[in-house]
Formats: sequence, structure tokens, C-alpha cells
Amino acid sequence: MTVSAPDPRRLDVARFAAEAQQLEGDWPVAELARLADSECPPEPGAPTPRAAGEPQRRVRWRAAGSCVTVGGEAQTWLGLLVEADVVLQCQRCLQPVAEQVHVDRRFRFVADEATAAALDDESEDDVLELPRALDLRELVEDELLLALPLVPRHEVCPEQLPRSFGDIEEVDEAERAANPFAALAALRKGPADGH
Repeated sequence: MTVSAPDPRRLDVARFAAEAQQLEGDWPVAELARLADSECPPEPGAPTPRAAGEPQRRVRWRAAGSCVTVGGEAQTWLGLLVEADVVLQCQRCLQPVAEQVHVDRRFRFVADEATAAALDDESEDDVLELPRALDLRELVEDELLLALPLVPRHEVCPEQLPRSFGDIEEVDEAERAANPFAALAALRKGPADGH
């Protein structure tokens, strides 16, 4: 009799951990809607990666269940490793920037929400209520979103950033040193000045 692999979309965590099972796979980034929505929007008219012949970016993951006995009490654990290459918007130049995101987390599952809340404050690992069936893809996406950089940016932006905007006149360093308000005066000059 062949034993089928557990379904990652409806994972029986208690059984998965009790049998010390492992599961791994990958999903296209595009299938994780919230992660895909957080990516840098393509420029209008730009070819999609698939149209340009680029391989589809994927989220790679591995989950491992385990049971640990502490003080006579069995604890249910799930380890999760995730890697993904995402394309975010650089906050300096507003151009796409590729980021590698890694997640290495452990989750302890307990009987109810109250126990989870009480133990979560004491533990460095996440403590969650044991669900009837865990959607592993949703958990992977949640963890990736939490791991995204708050301010993505290039080490060195591919395009030179503008030094001034609009009609603002540049104030030379000697004048700025002599009069710290010279930069403010330069801002006041301009099209609105004649009204």
C-alpha cells in the first residue's frame, strides 16, 4: 500500500509532527497573490518575464515536523525554511531591485488560543493554536511578507539620482556656510514669486 505525501494546503500538523515527516516543494511567486502584489509593478509596455523568456521566479520551501517531550508533556513543532527571489521597488531610485528573502522559523502548536497567547510572550519561537488543517502555503506567504525589507534599495542605484528638482536654484557651499538660510531663500524664488 502506497502512502501519499501530505497535502501542504491541508496539513494535519499533529500527525505530521508525530510521524516526524518532512515535506518540500516550490510555488511560483505569482501564485502567492499578496507577495506578488508587494512586488515592483512592471513599467507600462514592458514584457512580462515569461514573454521575455526568463524563468518564472519560485518560492522554495521545506517543512519538518517533530514532537518533543518536556517535563512529561509532548510538544508539537513545525520547522519551516523558505527562500524566494522577489523584485521590489528601490526606495531611492524607484527602479526594480532584486532581493533574496530567507525564512528560518520554528512554530510550536498548542491546544487553544489562550495557551498560545500566554506562551508566546515567554518564547522566542512562535506559538500557535493547533488548527484542524494548516494551509502551509498561506503560512509560507505570511512569513515571506514579514521578512521583506522595510526599505528595499540597491547598493548602488543603476541610474544617477537627480540633485535638484524643478526650478530650484543651487546655492554654492560657501554661501550656504555663510548664511544657513540661503537654501530656504532659493526655495522661495521661482514661478510663484511673481504673484
